[in-house]
Amino acid sequence: MTKLRPSRILRELRAGQRSPIIKLNLGDPRIIELAGLAGASAVWLCNEHVPNDWLNLEHQVRAAKLYDMDTIVRVNKGGYSEYVKPFECDATGIMVPHITSAEEARNVVDMVRCQPLGHKALDAGNMDGLFCQVPLTEYAHHCNTEKFVILQIESPEALEVVDEIAAVPGFDMLLFGAGDFSHRIGKLGQATHPEVVAARKKVAAAALKHGKYVAVASLFGQKDEVIAEGTHVYTLGADVIELGNAFKTMVSTFVGTNASTATDSVYKSK
Repeated sequence: MTKLRPSRILRELRAGQRSPIIKLNLGDPRIIELAGLAGASAVWLCNEHVPNDWLNLEHQVRAAKLYDMDTIVRVNKGGYSEYVKPFECDATGIMVPHITSAEEARNVVDMVRCQPLGHKALDAGNMDGLFCQVPLTEYAHHCNTEKFVILQIESPEALEVVDEIAAVPGFDMLLFGAGDFSHRIGKLGQATHPEVVAARKKVAAAALKHGKYVAVASLFGQKDEVIAEGTHVYTLGADVIELGNAFKTMVSTFVGTNASTATDSVYKSK
C-alpha cells in the first residue's frame, strides 16, 4: 500500500521535542547522507543564493529520505513556481525570505496550501503525490498537514508588522534572519548586538503568540537564550563553514607544527 511520507520535524515538534537542522550550500547528495548519519532532523537547502537546479534538488531530497530527514528549501522570493516546485520534488518545507507584510504571507499560503487554507494548483504526478498513486483527497490533506512553510523576517520594516504577519493562518514557523537584519540597521554581522537580539526576541514572541513555531538561522553561541525564547528549530551550522574550518585546521597544523619535519623527511628519502 502506497503511503505519503510524514514530516519528521512536525512529528518532533508535536511531541514537544527540539529539531536540529544543518544548512547545506554544496549540492552533492552524499553530503546530505553525512548529515543523516549525524542524526540531523532536517537539512536546509537553498535556491536563493545557491545555483541548485531542480533535478539535483530532487536527488538531494531523495538522499535525505534515506535517513528519514526532512528537507527545507529556501526559495527565491517570487512567484508561484518558485514556491511549489520544491514541494513537487517532495521537499518537506519551504522557507520564503524577506517577507515584509501580512499580505505577502497570505499570498504564499494561498499558493502552496490546498482548500480550505489556499488554492494550490494540483499536479500529483510528481514524487510528492507518489506519481498519482494516491487519491487526490489524501494528497491535498497531506499538503496541508505534513508539509510546512517558514517565513523569514529580515528587515526593520518586517519587524514593525511582525505581529500582523504572525497572525496569518496557514503557515508554520517564523525564522529571524540576523545576518540581513544586522546589515539593514548598520550593524553588519553583529548577530549578538542588543538591537539584533531584541529583534530576534520580538519575532519569537510574535510567533508564539499566534501559535507558530520559532526557528533560528544560527545559535551564535546563544543556545540557552534562544531556548528560553521558545525556539523549536535550530540551525547548528553549515557545510561550507565546517569544511572550511576543518581544512584550515589541517593545513595550519601541518604548516605550523610539522612542516619542516615533513619536508626534511621527504628530501631524506630521496
